[in-house]
Amino acid sequence: MASLADLIAALPAEDGWGPPTTEETTLNGVPYAPFSKGDKLGRMADWTADSKDRERGGRQQYNRNYRDQQIYGAGSAPVFAAPVAEDESSFSIVSREPTKTRFGRGAVFTRGGRGQRGGVQQGGRGGRTQLQRGGRGGQQGGYGGGYDSRGGRGGGRGGRRFGWKDYDKPQRNRDASINVKADWKLLEEIDFNRLAKLNLDTDEGEDVESYGFLYYYDRAYDKTTAKTGEKRLTTVDRATYNVTTSSDPVIQELAEKDEATIFATDSILSMLMCAPRSVYSWDIVIVRQGNKIFLDKRDNAALDMVTVNENAADAPQEGTDGSKDGINQPPALAEEATYINHNFANQVVLESQKVDMAHENPFYNASEETEPPASKAYKYRKFDLSLNEEEPMYIVVRTELDAVQKNAISGEDQFVTVKALNEFDNKAQGSGGALDWRTKLVSQRGAVVATEMKNNSVKLARWTVQSILSKADVMKVGFVSRANPKSNDKHVILGVVGWKPKDFANQMNLSLNNGWGIVRTIADMCLKREEGKFILVKDPNKSILRLYEVPAGSFDDDYEDEPVAQPVVAEE
Repeated sequence: MASLADLIAALPAEDGWGPPTTEETTLNGVPYAPFSKGDKLGRMADWTADSKDRERGGRQQYNRNYRDQQIYGAGSAPVFAAPVAEDESSFSIVSREPTKTRFGRGAVFTRGGRGQRGGVQQGGRGGRTQLQRGGRGGQQGGYGGGYDSRGGRGGGRGGRRFGWKDYDKPQRNRDASINVKADWKLLEEIDFNRLAKLNLDTDEGEDVESYGFLYYYDRAYDKTTAKTGEKRLTTVDRATYNVTTSSDPVIQELAEKDEATIFATDSILSMLMCAPRSVYSWDIVIVRQGNKIFLDKRDNAALDMVTVNENAADAPQEGTDGSKDGINQPPALAEEATYINHNFANQVVLESQKVDMAHENPFYNASEETEPPASKAYKYRKFDLSLNEEEPMYIVVRTELDAVQKNAISGEDQFVTVKALNEFDNKAQGSGGALDWRTKLVSQRGAVVATEMKNNSVKLARWTVQSILSKADVMKVGFVSRANPKSNDKHVILGVVGWKPKDFANQMNLSLNNGWGIVRTIADMCLKREEGKFILVKDPNKSILRLYEVPAGSFDDDYEDEPVAQPVVAEE
């Protein structure tokens, strides 16, 4: 009997079963992917593996992450790839602007250190005005750093650190110091970056006239500390004045004599010179009469108030921002600080001795006033703002001094300006991370002062500029705190520190040449216009100054519809 194999062999080829034998490797045009019989199901035609792993060259190296994937036939996956329509190797993105994200700067989360400070100064002075790129900081790197050539981390203090949900904080919208009317004409719009680049070298000024008198400073306050005993701040009723430029009878007389082209007070001028540091809104009225310019202020102007923690990273909140603590809102804090400065300057002087200036107080009228005049000297000083000898330009500034003291070595009289910083509650919102003055003012005075420089940059800069303009020898700064953090009507003096104004300006990185450049630039903008009235307004929410031309008589009503609150003098 024949075997099964013999029967199969005897069958004709065309009557056999199964697929015909062929040497082709394609089926209806579909490429054939070789596989191994030992592969698991689902891996026989797997071309989804990362192509980078296939470009290593040779057989795929062993990796435990790929131990279940095929080895035999792994190089056949490119056969199944879709054909490339065009060469993409030469494609590149032209625009290099960062993609805007909810964080505002694009995905910039570098982990390097803080950029180095340093201004880049352009060559050549160009007359007497020169520009400085980068302003005070000149920071171009910002948060940078990275890795050095040895593979180590570089960049100083570390990377950018965001607080909890900083990106979700709502934009704080502040109110402008004045309502812009529809009939005002916008002339110029200047951002702070441009202002920070201005630079004008000028002299130290000369005295023109001096009025008033000064009491001697009580040196006992220099020894006051929280340990030796706090001194209570008391209300001292003395007549003080803050007359605007065009209403000053002495300036009117000097203008008739053509003493200068520009006239201003130290309070107004310091605000303009320190404009790049400001955050809150303010305004200055500029009047051009003939070839003269008067820098004025409105009654109850915002720049008359002493702000608190204006430059703090988390400044005090308004009631509209959700703050429920009424006494720690910016308007209430400004009233409190203005009240403290008024009484502190009157309290720290000895009224038994005084030094008289060449003329009496030009604003005091004994027949009308019920209070004696405060210790105040008004020095009218002239500064040269000329760019060349062919076109001279001078400015006359009414400066103020608060007291006089004897030099400990020579015994000569030194002029003193007296100011006061105030602490409301170091644990409250808006304190700016301030230290507790009662425990840290003696042991860590440098840290306390550095924190105040950060949180009150514009206020301290203005005080320093006023002291330098008046040519004061010493600037006394008192540290006044609430007797009870929950009450703003009782205060105590914790100490007084004195500095030379120019040394303090160097510590703050304050440049008077930059301030004079700002003044000259604004003056030139107004001098190229026709006679009239202008107003310079700081935008409440942006780092921008806007110069408007306003109709005549615009401020005759003192804008009662948007007043800035007068300081409320509370009885101690």
